[in-house]
Amino acid sequence: MTGEIYVGKADVDAPQERGWLVGHFLPGTDARHSTDVEIKWGRHPAGERRGEWARNERRTAVLVLISGRFQMIFEERTVVLAEPGDYVLWGVGVDHTWWAEAESVVLTCRWPSVPGYAVPYSGAS
Repeated sequence: MTGEIYVGKADVDAPQERGWLVGHFLPGTDARHSTDVEIKWGRHPAGERRGEWARNERRTAVLVLISGRFQMIFEERTVVLAEPGDYVLWGVGVDHTWWAEAESVVLTCRWPSVPGYAVPYSGAS
């Protein structure tokens, strides 16, 4: 993206790509297309869970809590994000899943942007 400017609204743009605003999955002509990074604006109702574990992760990721209460669940520990600005970073090979304890908004960045891990949400428990 050289010399381009894109202005959007996360709540409008995000639902079109399951929350993802930037990444390889957008058309190559779109200013938000990137193979370097993915950025997601996630709105999750209370009780929503990831449909299955992300295994054999090939990316590094950071998830920042904007609002709510959100759990990132790893095989060796669970991290509870309870205050705006709480964040967790995990690396290549770290299996994970998540659960929204309360209605939550999170911002996730992962890199590089590669295909995979598109699983349905399981909904509220």
